[in-house]
Amino acid sequence: MSDFQKRRVMMVDTQVRPSDVTKYPIINAMLSVPREDFVPDELREAAYADAPVTLAPGRALIEARTFAKMLDAVSVGSEELVLDIGTGFGYSAAVLARLGDFVVAVEEDDALAGEAEARLAQADVDNVAVITGPLTAGAAKHGPYDVIILEGAVEVIAPALIDQLSEGGRMVAIFADGNLGTVRLGQKIDGTMNWRFAFNGTAPILPGFAKETEFAL
Repeated sequence: MSDFQKRRVMMVDTQVRPSDVTKYPIINAMLSVPREDFVPDELREAAYADAPVTLAPGRALIEARTFAKMLDAVSVGSEELVLDIGTGFGYSAAVLARLGDFVVAVEEDDALAGEAEARLAQADVDNVAVITGPLTAGAAKHGPYDVIILEGAVEVIAPALIDQLSEGGRMVAIFADGNLGTVRLGQKIDGTMNWRFAFNGTAPILPGFAKETEFAL
């Protein structure tokens, strides 16, 4: 077992399982995907730290504990189509690809999208399509989606994403509130999102998902 494989096992045993994430598909996916291959090369040694890993200015790979609990909350089925918003270097898409049928991963930063495509190809992940475009726009032509997951915090949810969620579909997101954050699971019922609290978690706010500042005279 390589050093990184040992760290992956330790990550699951010390960060994921103690957070009450025990579903075999999630555990297996996180043990199988080499997290160190989906961060900047100079940060490979930091890939398994219990902390976010910076991918680009204002963008980070969510720490394993929070990501695993988001996966646990949204419970991706093996036949489901998943929309991954803000995939970064593609780690989340690689894990989701092991859980669902197909993943559409959206990234608006050209450099990040290029990294995601290259690293997913290198890892032989063939059931992910990386789409370059605004995160708030999603990828309507490939939808509707059974599951939408946002790889960062939001203050508001773009209406276009709700439109792309199938009736009965689920969405999981980290809602930022100052320095605090809560992860919520939403289900689309009769065209409307019904949200419930899942757990506390934080991450940088994704581009386009901050509230517009109102200026008062």
